[in-house]
Amino acid sequence: MPTSRQMFINGQWQDAAATFDVTNPADGSHYASVADADVSDARRAIDAAGDAAAAWAATPHSQRARLLNKAADVVERRQQELAAALVAESGSWIGKAMFESGAAANVLRAAAAAAYQVKGEILPSDYGKLSMVIRQPLGVVAVISPWNFPLLLSTRGIAVAMAVGNTIVLKPSEETPVSGGLLLAECMEEAGIPAGVFNVVTCSRDHVAKVGEELVANPRVKAVSFTGSTAVGRQIGALAGGLLKKACLELGGKDAIIVLDDADIGRAVDVATFGCFMHQGQICMSGERILVHRDIADEFTRRFVANVKTLGVGNPAEMGNVIGPIINAKQLAGIESQVRDAEAHGARIETGGTYAGLFYSPTVLSGVTPEMRIFREETFGPVAAITVIENDEQAITLANDSEYGLSAGILTRNEERGLEIARKLETGMAHVNDAPVHDEAIVPFGGMKNSGLGRHGGTASIETFTEVRWVTVERGGRHLPPPFLEKAPD
Repeated sequence: MPTSRQMFINGQWQDAAATFDVTNPADGSHYASVADADVSDARRAIDAAGDAAAAWAATPHSQRARLLNKAADVVERRQQELAAALVAESGSWIGKAMFESGAAANVLRAAAAAAYQVKGEILPSDYGKLSMVIRQPLGVVAVISPWNFPLLLSTRGIAVAMAVGNTIVLKPSEETPVSGGLLLAECMEEAGIPAGVFNVVTCSRDHVAKVGEELVANPRVKAVSFTGSTAVGRQIGALAGGLLKKACLELGGKDAIIVLDDADIGRAVDVATFGCFMHQGQICMSGERILVHRDIADEFTRRFVANVKTLGVGNPAEMGNVIGPIINAKQLAGIESQVRDAEAHGARIETGGTYAGLFYSPTVLSGVTPEMRIFREETFGPVAAITVIENDEQAITLANDSEYGLSAGILTRNEERGLEIARKLETGMAHVNDAPVHDEAIVPFGGMKNSGLGRHGGTASIETFTEVRWVTVERGGRHLPPPFLEKAPD
């Protein structure tokens, strides 16, 4: 893979005035030099998307679907290459990288199907009018995607928006510009997506604030799709809201895994191990809090800790190493700070709590209480915090005792009991007898409270990325008041 990467604007690969370096978090080696866009580059990309918008909106839905399916074909054909990029750039375990690259193709196919699902209505009219509700694309959609699942979440942000007739400017994370954007641009180019319909602007951390602001505030941008931290999401949401633009925001989480007294402990251990430690816990849906009933807490903790100790740590290109590196030193320092704070306030480190380089060992804390930072702050790392509960009501109270509300998992042999708890949780998603980490291309994915606004996926994305309009045809049934009617000449 070439080490020098350009931006993709208006169907052409273009340089910026400067470049920035991207490193492999596993070994610190140089991965790529990437175009470092400034505001003028962002404006060129927005203008290209704006100029292409009318023609793309007028393209028959069947043609848009065909092109997205072709893009999915390209992604599938290049899956090994895409997976290798995810391993090298984002520190993804190879198993996760293969899943992610496969899922991205599936998202494109689901979006192709969504092109056929843009529906309107015929409404009754007191005046005999033909009264129609129609949906039409918004125009230019800016998509700002994260580094943890860069390929999949970039694809999720763009796919349905493109399918229903919008054009795109994508800004991938400065940590993962290649796997999160530039390789996707190559796939779109190979699939024959028309020039200007899909554009990628990459920039360093030095320029991200101004470029990001331009992608939201530029008057030709009609909507924003953002996946990332709550702090940045608040800023984007406030700016977009002030400009009366649509914003779909998928933000942070502090998700709970609730293990009830009647749970299958083996299943609970498996779910918690996956839910807490997949991709080093760097997932917005990660189960960062485990709320386990006192009657089974000792056995669950013993078996869970034993299982966590089997997780391999090291080069994520090797299948046995499911725990790869933390994305950068700042993120690792935040994880370490939370763990030490919990320990200082009485939590016990059952395993882990150490690191070497950017590799943080999978860590289990017991005796965690709501007063500790690790109970409240998003960790985004390989740390599971166990809190003992007495009953279902306390489980619900503690699970909801968070500024976040993204997802949850509930473990019980009684499905109705699990569903009753799910109904009472303040989360956008809840999964009985499964981990909070779950997604499918057609579901309405998103959170409540500080976990976001709006929904991605399926018909939810159609609603997000289209405008509803009311159009009528007068057929002679509406009589205007006589004073307004044309008078016969004297």
